[in-house]
Amino acid sequence: MLQQTTVPVVGSYYDKFLTKWPTVRDLAAAPVEDVMHAWAGLGYYARARNLHACARVVTNEYGGQFPNTIDKLLKLPGVGPYTAAAVGAIAFGLPVVPVDGNVDRVIARLHAIADPVKIAKPRIRMLAQQIHDDAPDVDSGDLAQALMDLGATVCTPKSPKCGLCPLREKCRACEMGQPAQFPVPAQEKSKPTRYGYVYIAQNRKNQVLLVRRPNKGLLAGMMALPTTDWVPALPKRDPNPLKFKKAATIGEVRHSFTHFDLVLKVVAGRITMADQPDGIWYSAGNLQDAGLPRVFAKAVIFIKGDGPKR
Repeated sequence: MLQQTTVPVVGSYYDKFLTKWPTVRDLAAAPVEDVMHAWAGLGYYARARNLHACARVVTNEYGGQFPNTIDKLLKLPGVGPYTAAAVGAIAFGLPVVPVDGNVDRVIARLHAIADPVKIAKPRIRMLAQQIHDDAPDVDSGDLAQALMDLGATVCTPKSPKCGLCPLREKCRACEMGQPAQFPVPAQEKSKPTRYGYVYIAQNRKNQVLLVRRPNKGLLAGMMALPTTDWVPALPKRDPNPLKFKKAATIGEVRHSFTHFDLVLKVVAGRITMADQPDGIWYSAGNLQDAGLPRVFAKAVIFIKGDGPKR
C-alpha cells in the first residue's frame, strides 16, 4: 500500500484490510472483486490484483508461509527488487538493503551523485549495500528501517535537517553546503492529455448505473461509471452510447494518471432498467460505498437532489 501512497492515506486502509483478511490464507480465499473494492482510493489498482495473486501463490505453493530467499520472493506476483529486499531484510534478516525513494535521497546526498536517480539507480543500490557490508553485525531489518526513516524525517526533500543527521560528517552534499540540490532532478517529460465522456445514468428509483471495467487494462475489473474511450481529442459530439433521450452536461472531471492526464465531460440522463440489463444499479445516496476509483468518484459529486440536472 505504501508504494506511491503516503502513510496518512494508507493507515485506515491497512487497518480495514487486516480486520477483513487477517491472514494470507484469508486474503487468498477472498474474491478478487472484494479486494479491488477495498483498495478503491489507493490508486495503482494492479497492485491490488498482484497482492491477491501473491496471496494465492503463497497459500497454494508455500503452505501460507512466505518464502525466505530473495530468488523465491522475486517469483511472487507483483514482487520486484525493492519489495523482495524489504521483506527479506525486515522479515527474515537477509543481508540486503531495500532502496526506496527515501534511501535514494540519502545515498545520493551522502555521495553527491551528479546523475538523476533513474540513471544512478545501480550505483545507489551498490552504495546502499556497502553500508550493510561495512556493518555486518547490524540487524538487516533495523538498518533498512533506519535508512528509510532517516530519509523520511531528517534527510527530507526540502529543508533537510542536517544538524540532526548522524551521517552529516560523512555527507558530501552537506559538506558542499548544497544538500537540497541532490538528488539531481530528472528532466520531466510533459504528459499527454486524453479526453472522453463519462455518464451518470439514473432510473426512476434514483439509482445510478455502474459497470465493471474489463479485466485487462487501466482500472481493470473495477466498478465504474460508463464512459467512452479516452482519446487524444474530445469528439465534437457526445456519442451518447446509453441513448439518453434528454442528456445534460453537468460538469467536467480532471484526473492525472501516471502516464497521462484525463479530462472527462460528465453527462447525465435517465434510462430504464431494461435499457441496460448488464449494468448494476446502485443507490445514488450510497455511491461512496461502491468502491469507485477516484476518477469516477470525482464525477458522482455532480449528482444533485433526486436526479441529474443542469
